[in-house]
Amino acid sequence: MTSKRLCFEPGHKPKCLVIVDDTAEWDRAVYYASRWAIRAGGGVVMLRIIEIEDQNQQWLGVADIMRAEAHEAAEAALDRAAGRANGIAAITPERLIREGAAMEQLLAVIDEDPDIAMLVLAASPGAEGPGPWVALLTHALGTFPVPVTVISGALSDGSVDSLS
Repeated sequence: MTSKRLCFEPGHKPKCLVIVDDTAEWDRAVYYASRWAIRAGGGVVMLRIIEIEDQNQQWLGVADIMRAEAHEAAEAALDRAAGRANGIAAITPERLIREGAAMEQLLAVIDEDPDIAMLVLAASPGAEGPGPWVALLTHALGTFPVPVTVISGALSDGSVDSLS
């Protein structure tokens, strides 16, 4: 991945990339990214990744149904997140649904959009760990193509307001 970031070049605007998943803390990442977008004059890109497992040919009909249900669930999650961003910052975020391996899709989205200036994640405040994305990216941070901002899932709206 060698795409140059163009987010501050003429004709471009910086964007935060937020992953909308099934964790409780996704809202903190959306909140921070939306507040940041207001102050930076940028935008927000919301990504939902559907990890498709290998499908056995004899179950192809069932796999198609499962895939359609996953897309429906992804659209519903993005609707909630986009509504939240619009309520926070009066912005309409870009929405992406990708299928495949999580890290591969995440890197492809960043590579394809030179205006993405950072990835915003939220860490779970629970004892079970920081959450799947924070844990996954911990091993890749040294070579990641954009800065990663990790927001504590325990921060209130007021606390995030003071940071963004």
